[in-house]
Amino acid sequence: MQERRNPGVYFEIPVSDLNRAIAFYSQLFNFTFEQEDFDDNQMAYFPFQETLSGITGALAKGEIYKPTREGVLLYFHVENVIDTIVKALALGGKELYPATFHTDLGFAVAEIEDLEGNRIGLHQKL
Repeated sequence: MQERRNPGVYFEIPVSDLNRAIAFYSQLFNFTFEQEDFDDNQMAYFPFQETLSGITGALAKGEIYKPTREGVLLYFHVENVIDTIVKALALGGKELYPATFHTDLGFAVAEIEDLEGNRIGLHQKL
C-alpha cells in the first residue's frame, strides 16, 4: 500500500540576482541559506528540519528561472502578517494584497512582491 502524503514536497523561487534575493529573504524572515551549484543553476536553500512540519525549497538562479507575479503562489508562515508587510516595504518590496483576517477560519493572509518581481503569500495563524 502506498504511503499517503501531502502533495507538496519542495519549491524553487526564481531569481535574477541571487545575492539580492538572499539579502531580502534573510532580513525579512531571519533565514540563513546554504548555497551550491546544482545542474548548472545557482541555488540558495531555505532552512529545513526533518522534525518540523512543512516543506522547504530554494532561491534558484539559472537560465530556466524567470521571476514573475503570475503562476504559482507560495505562502510563508509568519507570526504577524502586518509586521511582515511593513518590513517587506522597508526592504524595497511591494504590497500586492493587504492583510486580510479570516477570524472565522483562524488565519490571516497577504501578498507581497519580492525584489525579484515574484508574488509571495504570507500566512498567519490566528
